[in-house]
Formats: sequence, structure tokens, C-alpha cells
Amino acid sequence: MTISVTFKHSFPVPNFHMHEWALAESILVAALEAAEKEDLKTITEIKIAIGELQQIEQEIFEFALKEITQSYKDKLGKVKIDITTEESILKCNSCEHTWKFSDIKKNISDDEGEAIHFIPEVAFVHMRCPKCSSPDFEIHKGRGVSITSIKGER
Repeated sequence: MTISVTFKHSFPVPNFHMHEWALAESILVAALEAAEKEDLKTITEIKIAIGELQQIEQEIFEFALKEITQSYKDKLGKVKIDITTEESILKCNSCEHTWKFSDIKKNISDDEGEAIHFIPEVAFVHMRCPKCSSPDFEIHKGRGVSITSIKGER
């Protein structure tokens, strides 16, 4: 019997250096806690959404998930992990123009991109509306990491 649980839990990046390994472990621990609450003996699938602004090194993140999963073989033996990237949507509060991070990423230096990777909120320091150059904008989508669903067996 397969049980599907919709689970939405965001992992904001705190104001310090958060590596892909620590993020991977946090996600797996949260998934195990959710499975325990739902009385699942094993987890068969975890779906994860990564905000584009996180700029996670996906290869490192996937490797970390695979390695950490080995520590929880009894609950995560053959778990399928599906990772999608949530495209960013930013909206200017001055002219109401909307854009994506990918639209302006080429205009950001490597150092600025690295800063946004660790703390997405610094995007407000390094980016401006591409239409009116206002620094007053909101991030509507594409920030953080979420477990969007968990499937398992009882």
C-alpha cells in the first residue's frame, strides 16, 4: 500500500554560510519527521523544489542527498528523489514590471551571484528593475527550498 502525503515545508537560508550538505541533511530529517507523523515505515519518494535564487550547486546537493540517505537505509532504502527548480518571479514596486532572475543573471558578477546564493535577500542590494532601474522590488517566487510531497508505505 502506497500512501501519498502532501507536505510543504520551506527551508529559508539563514544569515550565514549554508552548504548544500547541511541543506540536504535538513531536508531528509524533515522528510523523516513527516513520515513518522504519518506512520510511514519507509519513504519511497521525496519531491523537492529549489528556488532559482538559491543557486544551489545541484550536483553537490544531489550527491549529498545520496550519501546522507545511506545513513537512513531502514527508512530511505530506495527512495526516489525528484528535484525541480522553481523559476523566480520578481516585481517592481515602482513600475510594476515583472522579470526573472535568469533574465538579468548575466549582468551580475560572480561575487554578487555568490552572495545571492547564500542569502537571497541580498538580491535587493545587487539588482535593479531592468525597466526603470528602481531598487524597490519584491521576490514573488523562486526563493528557498521546499519539500513539496512525500510518498511512502505503512
